[in-house]
Amino acid sequence: MLTYRRSPLATLFLGALIFALPAWHATARADGSDTCCADLEARIAELEETTARKGNRKVSVTVSGWANEAIFSWDDGVERNTYIGTNAVEQSRFRFVGEAKINADWSAGYILEVGVQGHPSNQWDQENISSEHKLASNREFALNLRKSNWYFKSKKYGQAAVGLNAMATYHLLDDADPTLTRNVNDIEGAAVFLGAFKLRHNGAFIGGLRWTDALRGIANSTPGDGLRRDVVRYDTPEWHGFSAAASIGETYLGDVMANYKGDIGDYTLVVRGGYGLSNDPGTMLSAPEGTSVVGGTACISGSTTVTSKPDFHCRWGGVGSTIMHNPTGLFLYGGWGRFSASTEHAFPAGTEFISTSNMFFLQPGIERQWNSLGKTNIFGEYRRDDSGSAAGKTVSANVDTWQLGAVQKIDAADMLVYVVYQNSSGDVFGNEVTEKAKGAPAGKTSLDPFQIVVVGSKINF
Repeated sequence: MLTYRRSPLATLFLGALIFALPAWHATARADGSDTCCADLEARIAELEETTARKGNRKVSVTVSGWANEAIFSWDDGVERNTYIGTNAVEQSRFRFVGEAKINADWSAGYILEVGVQGHPSNQWDQENISSEHKLASNREFALNLRKSNWYFKSKKYGQAAVGLNAMATYHLLDDADPTLTRNVNDIEGAAVFLGAFKLRHNGAFIGGLRWTDALRGIANSTPGDGLRRDVVRYDTPEWHGFSAAASIGETYLGDVMANYKGDIGDYTLVVRGGYGLSNDPGTMLSAPEGTSVVGGTACISGSTTVTSKPDFHCRWGGVGSTIMHNPTGLFLYGGWGRFSASTEHAFPAGTEFISTSNMFFLQPGIERQWNSLGKTNIFGEYRRDDSGSAAGKTVSANVDTWQLGAVQKIDAADMLVYVVYQNSSGDVFGNEVTEKAKGAPAGKTSLDPFQIVVVGSKINF
């Protein structure tokens, strides 16, 4: 994290150099050589140009972020390949935070956060490493605005923010994990690593179905987690380890979250729970490449708002928790998430639609310092998804995902190096409607296992 403030000592040193330049320059001219002084003047000018300055003298500006790039080696039973790109679990990004003191208790500030991606790992498939998403912000070699909001903050009364921001349930389940895995493989990681890869049955593609059609959820196909949206958000101050948050947006979009973190004897306990509601299906955009939906909550379909009307409601929520035994570093992280969509007259008579999806997970592991570099985390994970309908594509699905992984912290570089192995399999269910639409065949169709190994690094600045 870099804070651009010139220290008094640096200012004094630079002033002394500038003050002394005329005398040095005259001396150099006296002996017939001014090469050294010219070099010194050029160096001072270079230092001045590369020094970041505040927008004004009241607000301190901090620049921070990270780069998170990885190697992804995958095998779907027929094809195998290795891709290199941005790990979309914790996308590379940079952030500007400005803050000014109003008085001893109150401060005001702003956050601007921009995502940076090479090849986004949640967009590629067996046929193309390059993203073919309809929105330019989800393409390769792109920047996308993640947050843009201002806030007032009080030690006594909490914080209120307005603008593009994380909703209260954003990373609801992920942030219940205080270990190193949170930074490179949160609970959304299982779905993100599956990317936009297509489903296979007995070696053949199942129409145009993808793993994202077998997994449901408004945030990276993970039931329970919320979104980033234009909202008013309020966070309470912490009280004996307890805190809470709530956010509300237009067209009614809102959620609440409660959190506890504290030590009980030799154990550290983190518990988070929340609930969200939306009746905003999003806005249809027309683009040269086609149409796409932005904003809202794509509970039913991510490609059209037609199936989300005329009466659309989306609800999500869940609970996540971690308990760690501090003397040994042994921990257990787990949770449950759910989301449901309700709509009237959205589908033709007789169309089967299952509105609710459930997911639970368990991640046991150990995290402790075995070497001089920093802490090491070794973990396993099991995640089970019982998914509702993907409109026009599936009636339901179930997916089992297993993971094994390790994360090494390098304290001296504020860096993480990680490796994750993942295996996913399951079944999809369809009927005559989905079969006719070239989605899931009628009845049950087993899915060929999909395996992936991810090796990467996340370095903070």
